[in-house]
Amino acid sequence: MKIKIFNKFDIEGIEVKDPGLRRVINLDAKLLLKSHGRARKEFAKAKVNVIERLINLLQVPGSRGKKHKIITSWNTGKYNRNAKIVIEAFEMIAEKTGKNPLAVFVQAIENASPRDGITSIEYGGARYPQAVDVSPLRRVNLALKHIAHGASDKSFRKKKKFAQALAEEITMAYEGNGESFALKKKNESEKQADSAR
Repeated sequence: MKIKIFNKFDIEGIEVKDPGLRRVINLDAKLLLKSHGRARKEFAKAKVNVIERLINLLQVPGSRGKKHKIITSWNTGKYNRNAKIVIEAFEMIAEKTGKNPLAVFVQAIENASPRDGITSIEYGGARYPQAVDVSPLRRVNLALKHIAHGASDKSFRKKKKFAQALAEEITMAYEGNGESFALKKKNESEKQADSAR
């Protein structure tokens, strides 16, 4: 018997095309995706299922940098509620695209993960931006964060449900649609890196 994620979504035949991200996108088959924060070693995030990481990020979608802009008491820290949102979003994706929602989600992460970023270096008392390559784990972290933020922004204080906004954000990132928040952030990061070379 094959184990499906949440007993609904099959991981059979899903392949990560980007060779740099193969080691850091984890799609282990489990019925319930809940590691209880047990993975604590270096690069431990790579061992946590990528869908569980998305669920965890939905709990604090109001965090932007060092500031916590929006606090939603109905959502924060409630794992089961966030898991239901993700399941509902994946069902909408399957209905809309007619494809396996996990394959769509993995392709969306690949499309939304930035390859270049900038860091600041100090030289002679002045700070300059310097273009750098982004590590594979950080690429996935940024893609997931931007997908969660984009869905939150589209549904917060609006009529659209969170699950619907999340499904739309993932589908737009999968299709390469320029209206996707995650793709906008990726393009912005890569343009800044190009100008800092």
